[in-house]
Amino acid sequence: MPLDLEFVRARFPAFAEPTLRDTAFFENAGGSYACAPVVDRLGTYYRRLKVQPYGAYPASQEAGAWMDAAYRALSPYLGVPEAWLHFGPSTSQNTYVLAQACRRWLVPGDELIVTNQDHEANSGVWRRLASEGMVLREWTVEPDGGHLDPARLAALLGPRTRLVCFPHCSNIVAEINPVAELVDLAHRHGARCVVDAVSFAGHGLPDVAALGADAYLFSLYKTFGPHQGLMVIRPDFFEQLGNEGHTFNADQPRKRMNPAGPDHAQVAAAAGIAEYFDALDAHHCPDGNATGRPERVRGLLHEAETVLLGRLLEGLARLPGLRLLGPSDPARRAATVSVVPQASSPQALARALAERGLMVGAGHFYAVRLLEALGVAPDRGVLRMSMVHYNSATEVERLLEALEDLL
Repeated sequence: MPLDLEFVRARFPAFAEPTLRDTAFFENAGGSYACAPVVDRLGTYYRRLKVQPYGAYPASQEAGAWMDAAYRALSPYLGVPEAWLHFGPSTSQNTYVLAQACRRWLVPGDELIVTNQDHEANSGVWRRLASEGMVLREWTVEPDGGHLDPARLAALLGPRTRLVCFPHCSNIVAEINPVAELVDLAHRHGARCVVDAVSFAGHGLPDVAALGADAYLFSLYKTFGPHQGLMVIRPDFFEQLGNEGHTFNADQPRKRMNPAGPDHAQVAAAAGIAEYFDALDAHHCPDGNATGRPERVRGLLHEAETVLLGRLLEGLARLPGLRLLGPSDPARRAATVSVVPQASSPQALARALAERGLMVGAGHFYAVRLLEALGVAPDRGVLRMSMVHYNSATEVERLLEALEDLL
């Protein structure tokens, strides 16, 4: 059964908002709309359960149970046990904390490989460790299209390599990197892998265990949820890391990677993401079993987006004065498309599109190193159009017609 767009959009409160009527949202890479189960859970928690959780009284016990439910509900969609999940305030903050925790086992002379394709969150925190005596190796992109060649990584790996940090896909060029292949290559050299999946996870939560990454990070507010980050950390890697929480909480795994403590309400609300996916699967595959649900939902989202992405790329290719960044083949990329207009600034185009009810992004999107490698001035940046499964073919046509008129 193809994606029932009417069913989908009815489960996102934003589409019923009068102020958003006749608009089309193409800035999902900056943060998606929240689905109704998340909004409902967050509201209920604040109304009824806004107490310290895990206490003796009923409201406190229920508040803790709601938080536990988020771990239990999301783990099957990621293909990992609950114990591998670690919530935090954002992916940028989580990556910073992870880097600090890694300092406990890294020693001067150890080598870290970073890319210039990443969002700064998965680049800058590791680069700063050079001041601690670690040696940085940069895995650079090809300057014409931003591709990360695995052969370049192989040439950088050595006996002192301890960490390889790279994105599942870039928030600019959006090419999907072969994570499992790259992780296997790094592991064969004894290195750990930290994968930033912020720009990928909104297009379908992957089976993280199958990918093999030692740490896999993404933002829930880009996967239809609350403004939280989620880290998936393999237990053998987790045990190597230092405790970044309070000293007396070192024996509590959920608290070790969160110096400030969790946002109780938002952790509890995150269960709504899985609740939405469950409803999506039940509607489209009523006879399906729970075991195959994550793969079916993943496929449903991917198929819907690939059609939209193919049409957008085809239409952009016919417009004059645009440089597409990343692959032109929709099968090789996520549904985030960045272009460099020759005759006008990305910001001017974004404002003109906004006047027509088309919400897009413009800027460098914290990928300054990548834009510099591609010969794009970061202060000018790119025009970015990003979709998820709730976007429609009609919206894509509106965007292409507006761009054709403006260009």
